[in-house]
Amino acid sequence: MDKEPFDIDVVMARVEKAVAPYPKAAMFELAGDGFNTPFEQLVACIISIRTLDEVTLPAAKRLFARARTAEAISQLTPLEIDRLINPSNFHERKAEQILAIAQQVAAEYGGELPCDREVLLTFGGVGPKCANLALGIACGQAFVSVDVHVHRVTNRWGYIQAATPEKAMVALEAKLPPRYWLDINRLLVPFGKHICTGRLPRCSTCPVLDMCQQVGVEAHR
Repeated sequence: MDKEPFDIDVVMARVEKAVAPYPKAAMFELAGDGFNTPFEQLVACIISIRTLDEVTLPAAKRLFARARTAEAISQLTPLEIDRLINPSNFHERKAEQILAIAQQVAAEYGGELPCDREVLLTFGGVGPKCANLALGIACGQAFVSVDVHVHRVTNRWGYIQAATPEKAMVALEAKLPPRYWLDINRLLVPFGKHICTGRLPRCSTCPVLDMCQQVGVEAHR
């Protein structure tokens, strides 16, 4: 079928409406529940790496129920943190990373993680995805955060052509209007989980089918 010209404003508005019935992405859900400091957001994002939201949310809340601040977490042992964030994938390594970050923030920044991307990227286990997302949600800074859903959906739309999430971040920074830099993650995570799924996407009920190039889609619902 012939496609309409791709209009990112129309697409984002339609996606916003389409994902309204679904749970928010984990980081945004936690922020809505009051876990919205830069430190809390960064720790939660580390827990979320290679882990489903359904696991991330209770794991992060268990940890924060025990200790929420850098000072409090720095007093825990790796084993205590590990037990709290299990069954997050790679929980043992994440526990050590979280403890090291908490101790550094407590010692060097008075317990308050600064809204500084260069600082966040110096921490072990923190890459551009988590740094950008934490700064976007907690600090209101405009950065693009790309996970598997954002990478898949934007390529499937034909909006960008990028082989990896890292390259997708660069491509989106060059093309996506800055007003959507945080929203692209907020909206496309639930959109990618429930509508534009990895296997058999729900193209027949997709609100942007008329503009989507369906790149790589061989079968759909």
